[in-house]
Amino acid sequence: MKTSISPQIGGHLLVQCLVEQGVTHVFGVPGESYLAVLDGFHLYREQIQFIINRQEGGAAFMAEAHGKLTRRPGICFVTRGPGATNASIGVHTAFQDSTPMILFVGDVASDTRDREAFQEVDYLSFLGPSTKGFAKRVERIDDVARIPEYVARAFATAMNGRPGPVVLVLPEDMLTQSLKQHSTSGVWPQALPYVAKVESHLGLKPLSDVREQLLKAQRPMVIAGGSDWTPEAALALQKFAEHWQLPVGNAFRFQDTFDNQHPLYAGDVGIGINPQLAARIKASDLILALGPRLGEMTTGGYTLIEAPCPKQTLVHIHASAEELNRVYQAHLAIHASPAQAALSLAELLPPDVLPWAAWAQACHADYLANLLPTLIADLPQDSSHGLVNMPAVVAMLQQHLPADTVVTNGAGNFASWVHRFWRYQGLAKGVKTQLAPTNGAMGYGVPAGIAAAITTGRLVFTMAGDGDFLMNGQELATAVQYAAKTIIVLLNNGMFGTIRMHQEREYPQHVSGTQLANPHFAALAQAYGYAGVRITRTEEFEPALLAAIARPEGTLIEIMLDPQVISTRGTLNAITQAALAREEDCR
Repeated sequence: MKTSISPQIGGHLLVQCLVEQGVTHVFGVPGESYLAVLDGFHLYREQIQFIINRQEGGAAFMAEAHGKLTRRPGICFVTRGPGATNASIGVHTAFQDSTPMILFVGDVASDTRDREAFQEVDYLSFLGPSTKGFAKRVERIDDVARIPEYVARAFATAMNGRPGPVVLVLPEDMLTQSLKQHSTSGVWPQALPYVAKVESHLGLKPLSDVREQLLKAQRPMVIAGGSDWTPEAALALQKFAEHWQLPVGNAFRFQDTFDNQHPLYAGDVGIGINPQLAARIKASDLILALGPRLGEMTTGGYTLIEAPCPKQTLVHIHASAEELNRVYQAHLAIHASPAQAALSLAELLPPDVLPWAAWAQACHADYLANLLPTLIADLPQDSSHGLVNMPAVVAMLQQHLPADTVVTNGAGNFASWVHRFWRYQGLAKGVKTQLAPTNGAMGYGVPAGIAAAITTGRLVFTMAGDGDFLMNGQELATAVQYAAKTIIVLLNNGMFGTIRMHQEREYPQHVSGTQLANPHFAALAQAYGYAGVRITRTEEFEPALLAAIARPEGTLIEIMLDPQVISTRGTLNAITQAALAREEDCR
C-alpha cells in the first residue's frame, strides 16, 4: 500500500518502508542514535505504532513473539552498544527458533566510526554469520538512497528458507540526511513493494519417494514442528495423518502444530518427554520429520534419533537446503517448506490396508496415560508453603480459559507443568496458541505474552517462575501503558529450580548459587498496575483465576510452591537420595 506522506529524511523513509511491508507494531527502547526514525514514527503514527519497552531484551522478545504469531518479521529498534547487546538475547532466540525478525540498531555517526566511539560495537563480528553469530545477515546502510533496497532484502532474508533474524545498522548521520539533496536524478527514493515469502514446494518425485518409504514401514512416527506453519498447513497435516493413520508428535515447544486432542496425537517430543513416547520413537522404523531441524531437545540429546546416522529410516523435510544432512544423514532429504509439504502430503493416497493402525492407537494411549498426574509419594503433606496440586491448577486453566488463549512461558522447570498437562488445540483450529523459546531463554514468557495481547487482542496466559519472572518482569509497565491484559501464573519456590535439580543430581547436598531471596511478587505486580494475589493452597486458585478472567486489567497469581515439587514426576529429595545411593555404589 502506497502512503500519501512524502518522507523528507532517511529516518522518515525507513518508517515508510516498514509501512509498505505491512508492519503495524514495532518494539524498542528509544535512543539518541535514531531520533530521526522516532520522528518518522510520529509522522506515520496513524499507520504504525512504536511500543515503548523498558529494556531491550524485553523488546527483542516481543518482536520475536510477533514474528512467531504473524510469520512476518517482528521489528525491534534499539540504540547502539548496550542497547544492541541487551537485544542480542532476542536475536539468538529468533535464530534457534527459526523466527523471522529484524533488529534495527541506531549506530555511531559515519565520521566517528572505527575509533571506539561512544558505545561503538562491530555488529558484524558480534552477530554476523561469518563469525558463527546468530543473525542470518548483518548489514550497515551507509547511503540514504539505498534504504528501500536494504529493508526489502532484510524482509526477504528473514522470511525465506529457514526463517531467522536480520540486523540492519543505521548510522546516525545517514538517518538525518535529506532525501532531496541526495537524489542525483531528481527522483526521491521510495519504499519498495511488499515482499512476499517464497515457498519451496514438494515435487512429484519426492512425494512418490515418501509414499514408497511409508509402504515399507511397520512402526512409523511423524515429528512435526519448526516455524512457519499456517492453519491451512496444520489442517493438511491432520488430513495426511488421518488418511495414513500415522501417530504424530510435536517437536520441542511447537506443541500447537498438531491438535493435542486428536486421536492420532502421540505427545510432545522435548524436555521431560513421556518415557513411553521416547521408547516409541526409538522403536519406530520410520521417522517422518516434517519441519523441525531435529535439535538437541527434540532428539533427547541426539539419543532418540542417533547422529549422524539414525537407526530408523529418516525422511527429513525442511525449508532450508542447508539444514538437510547437516546433523543427520537422512535416508530421504527433501527441500520444501513444511506448509507446502503438508498440503501435498494431504493428497497422498494410502493403501487399502495399513499394518500400523494398532501402533498408532497405542501411541495415543501412551499420551493419554501421561496426562494422569504422577503420584509423588514422598511429598510432605504439611508443608510450610502449603500444598498446591499443579496438575489440578493446569486443569482449571484449561477448563476456564478460551480455546484460542495464547500460552507463553520462558525457561525453567515451571514450564514442564504446561508442557505435560496443557492440551493445545493447535493451528488446525485457526490460530497459533503457543509462544515459547526453543533456545531455553529465561525471561521470555512475560514480554512475549504482552506482545501477543497488544497485537492480537486475544487472552494471554503466561506461566513463569520466580527466577524467570525477574529477568523481564519490568515489562508489566509496558503492559499497563498499552492496556495489554495478560494472566500470569508465577510459581515461587525460592530457587533457580532447574539448576538446583541438576545440582542435586550431580553434587547432592552441595547447594551453591541456586537459592533466591524473592520479593512479594503479588505486591510487585500491584505496584505496576496489575492485580496481584498470592495463594498457598489448591482450593484458592480457581476463585483467583475466575476473578482474573473477569477483570479488565492484567493479573499476576503468585503460587507459593513447595520447593520439593521440582518436576512433574518427582521431588527434590528423590533426586538427592538417588544421587547419594549412586555415590555409595561407586565407593
